[in-house]
Amino acid sequence: TAGTVSPGAPWAHWSLGLLDLGLGRAEAALTRFERLTREPMRHHICAVRSTPDLVESAVRVGAPERAAEPLARFERWAGAVRQPWADALVLRCRGLLADGDRAEAFYTAALELHDRDGRAVEYARTALLHGEWLRRARRKAEARGSLNDALEVFDRLGMRPWAERARNELAATGARGGGPGPAGGGAVGLTPQELQIARLAAQGLSNRDIAAQLFLSHRTVGHHLYKAYPKLGVASRSELRDSADRLGL
Repeated sequence: TAGTVSPGAPWAHWSLGLLDLGLGRAEAALTRFERLTREPMRHHICAVRSTPDLVESAVRVGAPERAAEPLARFERWAGAVRQPWADALVLRCRGLLADGDRAEAFYTAALELHDRDGRAVEYARTALLHGEWLRRARRKAEARGSLNDALEVFDRLGMRPWAERARNELAATGARGGGPGPAGGGAVGLTPQELQIARLAAQGLSNRDIAAQLFLSHRTVGHHLYKAYPKLGVASRSELRDSADRLGL
């Protein structure tokens, strides 16, 4: 009948959205999560539990207003269940939406509430966001601590796309061995930001997806790639992908 949905569909949308988010495809992820907020899936538990992922996707694509109503609903739900892990997710969302020192305070409070052993993935994702925030605030040494915490969990659990994101962020702090391996070939001449963007482009991400992952404008991403190509000795995105191994990306 019209309006019905198969029992597995909400779980599939949430899982595929998480896959997109982990791979840096924030716009595609947001589309998946927004479908869960509409009928006929709006009342499924996935529609509520995926809200922190929707908030992250919306902020990364520069459209935080798209998360306002779902987040208000999630906050009411968290207030009703009264569980520390749910409160930690609310704090993470508030950190994503806040400016300046208020963002850091929310991330710090979330990390204190997370169950680091029982719900390690949520802890690691908040640590990754905190590390990204610290790096953007040019507090690179502090960022490395949070990013290494996140990387340890992602590596231990075999979450390769998320681990690569943590490694790319570590590389952008200038950490030795932050990337998949030491930069070799032409990559040694890149700045940390150019190296981070070149690695993501070599993985097949578009400028807009890279921008969403790194909280940059797509024009800034294009500018960095324009500067990186001659340093790497390549002339196009396809050539960059084909030469990634040789270049140490």
